[in-house]
Amino acid sequence: MKVAITGATGFVGSRLVEKLHKQGHRILVLTRNSLSAQKVFPPGAFPNIEIVTYTPTESGSWQDTLAGCDGVVNLAGEPIAEERWTSGQKQKILNSRQLGTQKIVEAIAKAHPQPSVLVNASAVGYYGTSETATFDETSSSGNDFLAQVCQAWEAEAQKVKDAGVRLVILRLGIVLGDGGALGKMITPFKLFAGGPLGSGRQWLSWIHLDDLVNLILQALTNSAMEGVYNATAPHPVRMAELSQTLGQVMQRPSWLPVPGFALEALLGDGAMVVLEGQQVMPKRTLDAGFKYEYSDLLPALSQIIR
Repeated sequence: MKVAITGATGFVGSRLVEKLHKQGHRILVLTRNSLSAQKVFPPGAFPNIEIVTYTPTESGSWQDTLAGCDGVVNLAGEPIAEERWTSGQKQKILNSRQLGTQKIVEAIAKAHPQPSVLVNASAVGYYGTSETATFDETSSSGNDFLAQVCQAWEAEAQKVKDAGVRLVILRLGIVLGDGGALGKMITPFKLFAGGPLGSGRQWLSWIHLDDLVNLILQALTNSAMEGVYNATAPHPVRMAELSQTLGQVMQRPSWLPVPGFALEALLGDGAMVVLEGQQVMPKRTLDAGFKYEYSDLLPALSQIIR
């Protein structure tokens, strides 16, 4: 296959590129910074990769490069929990997803020959937050900021169907791997200062990075997959269990909770990403026959820490 990928240098994208490259596929990396992409994917080590510089929220000649691709994976988006949610940052978070997806769909629609599938990221934030409810792919959306972002993001992706292109939307949970959100939690545990964030009662719907990459590959290649799938493991956990299990695997105590007000002081509204959560079940993903390597937290964390 020839696959175009946005967000290819990120935590998920770089692992996806590595796997596709190992399998002998050709990859078109769409990036805002070609120099940094070349450092992540040196041409000598990744001869099957073509790097194209683009401005995600603007039309341009980069759109012509999607012609002849078999599939497109759209993972790009401004990080959500890295900075305080000022009105400017919220606009960046929304535009990077809504406009970014709009321009990808525009490119697919005018490509000749056309890609046959778009695999578009979304997030479990679509459902809003709850300590008591359980959500699956049929559940309605929430109404907080992240839910609204996900609705706008998905609405733009849906337009690719007007061009006769198969669409798979993956609502991502917290991705666990060597880096990402887990990387930030590991450091305090190494210093014997680890513990749950906030009350510990909030749900974490998570997925191991390798399972997510395999799910993206299945979405690209299985023409029966269409519509929305939750990219989460079948056994979500509460924050307290994640902390206890991480302490157990690292052989460190998990005794020092990080109070919610401390995170709110740092991130403002953005703290809700880790202080509130949702219990999300991957019903359609299981129904599609997807086989998880890591459906339980302990083996997932053991593999990552090892």
